[in-house]
Amino acid sequence: MVAQKRIGLKDVRQLGPGQIIWDGAVVGYGARRQKSTAISYVLFYRTQEGRQRWHTIGRHGAPWTPDMARDEAKRILGLVACGADPAVTKRTKRTARTITELCELYIADATAGRLLTRRRSAKKPSTLATDHGRIERHIKPLLGQYKVAAVTREDIDQFMHDVAAGKTADKIKTTKKRGLAHVRGGKGTASRTIGLLGAIFAYAVRHRMRPDNPVRGVVRFADGKRERRLSGDEYRSLGEALQKAEAANLWPPAIAAARFLALTGWRRGEVLSLRWFDVDLARRTATLPDTKSGRSVRPLSNAACDALRGLTRTDDRDLAFRPTRGASRMGGFPKLWARIATLGKLPADVTPHTLRHSFASLAGDLGYSEPTIAALVGHKGQSITSRYVHAADAVLLAAADAVADRTAELMGERKGSTVVALPRMLGATP
Repeated sequence: MVAQKRIGLKDVRQLGPGQIIWDGAVVGYGARRQKSTAISYVLFYRTQEGRQRWHTIGRHGAPWTPDMARDEAKRILGLVACGADPAVTKRTKRTARTITELCELYIADATAGRLLTRRRSAKKPSTLATDHGRIERHIKPLLGQYKVAAVTREDIDQFMHDVAAGKTADKIKTTKKRGLAHVRGGKGTASRTIGLLGAIFAYAVRHRMRPDNPVRGVVRFADGKRERRLSGDEYRSLGEALQKAEAANLWPPAIAAARFLALTGWRRGEVLSLRWFDVDLARRTATLPDTKSGRSVRPLSNAACDALRGLTRTDDRDLAFRPTRGASRMGGFPKLWARIATLGKLPADVTPHTLRHSFASLAGDLGYSEPTIAALVGHKGQSITSRYVHAADAVLLAAADAVADRTAELMGERKGSTVVALPRMLGATP
């Protein structure tokens, strides 16, 4: 149709199905009616590269009128003159990925081993499971529908406070039979989930989904490190609980695992994943190929060795602490530990991690240095364990014995035997 001087309301109302009219004041600005009664204001323009573009300004009706649409057309043409391409920008925003889609891409690449940790290794299955849980239970419910490019630092800050306040608290059915997860939130959960979000947005930046990471600059809650240690009375209660568990015919490997945790200060996952081919009872060492801090060689006290000797050993590939059924590690240990703690009337905040911290604290009480304690329990960031490639030396064995003996004494159990230095430790044969 021939362009008029200016498009008015009367012209718009007279449009027939499929017709378009052009404005005479602003080149490329027009009004178009679809086959239905819907009428849209449009702009036809060329980019600086010479590409033709159709851009829909908006549908006729509140708020768009011919005059408002004309002003918007002028603004858009100004952007085009500066090198922008508003039609492409609008299409990009409309088809942009959401946080849900970003999280799914992140988990897929992490599961495939394409995302490396600070130790330049792929994430462990346990870490992936934790990440997946935080995504499904906190990130998706609160941020899932947001566009990746639209999330601001303020959004992240609000998300953190919402999780801390328990906004995502819920009871969720898990994949396990009769499994139920109690999602509580809290400040610790909020801070750790923000850490994961930082990694996810760093992934988005690397894949050019957005230019910056909105998590940077967000002040997180202090991560409440669990500094809880057992008192003398609680150690005594733990010893009594283990005896009562044995009398109650609780699963023997679970009782042995609880005792081993107290005598070694290892992480729960390290104990439950221990296989017989990782253990050298002759040299009193255990070689853990893949811990939180990498490969680790740990000295074993006589008391810890006694705990292992009391277990059933068949195939060297088997787990030392067998589950009640199956070949995977003891998934029911948390419930079994809860039963042991109940038998000893231990406080609810006494967890397997409490045993780890208590062991390290006892070692400090006995005067051992931080590098020695790190070698005993495999603390992250210490390099001393890497030098004990084949076996622990007599000094570490003596330290392991001293702390384990003190632990057994506090639990009311018999002290372990005295360590004898082995002059040819590194050259000994099993």
